[in-house]
Amino acid sequence: MSNIVLSCQDVVKNYSQGPQLVEVLKKIELNVERAAHIAIVGSSGSGKSTLLNVLGGLDKPDEGNVELLGKPFSQLGDNQRGAIRNSSLGFVYQFHHLLPEFTALENVAMPLLIGGSGKKNALSAAELMLKRVGLQDRLEHKPSELSGGERQRVAIARALVAEPACVLMDEPTGNLDSTNAKAIQILMDELSNELATSFVVVTHDEQFAKTMDTIYQLNDGVLSLL
Repeated sequence: MSNIVLSCQDVVKNYSQGPQLVEVLKKIELNVERAAHIAIVGSSGSGKSTLLNVLGGLDKPDEGNVELLGKPFSQLGDNQRGAIRNSSLGFVYQFHHLLPEFTALENVAMPLLIGGSGKKNALSAAELMLKRVGLQDRLEHKPSELSGGERQRVAIARALVAEPACVLMDEPTGNLDSTNAKAIQILMDELSNELATSFVVVTHDEQFAKTMDTIYQLNDGVLSLL
């Protein structure tokens, strides 16, 4: 089995800005190994979120390929890509994107329910993951009843509940204090050790970036190792 979980080769992404073509990603090369922790830093507007969206199959590259678990991910149709994404990738954003009408437990169970798991199994797995992030006393609380740090931990539990091969995080500590940020880093380490989960994190948080195995910088659409 290959040790590479997620990779991209010669990825190019352009956007039109009026009559002008803007090159956002220029021939990006990246290999994410099993259990790796990778940080991507760069100024606002440098294309970091675009790169995460392309890696996660939410956006298609204009040129080049993305492979997930050895499969030509970016070349698949929307339905196939969605099915693989749901089972093999987790996503965490700066803003939690929790569903306000559902409890923390129901929010975390959602990826499993969408993936076809039975309700009992999905809720059981969601409860275990919420305990892992220290929210065993908040299972029945809705997002509006949780603090910012608690909402972000629910979002992380949701991203991890299906035990994905890789989790993509866009500014996961952007709204957290240093204590909660540290707790997330510890949780990431535990999951990498136990489940060989890989993490690719876009961040402005220099301290958080320094806890990663590898740091890349995205500047003017070019990805380089720091």
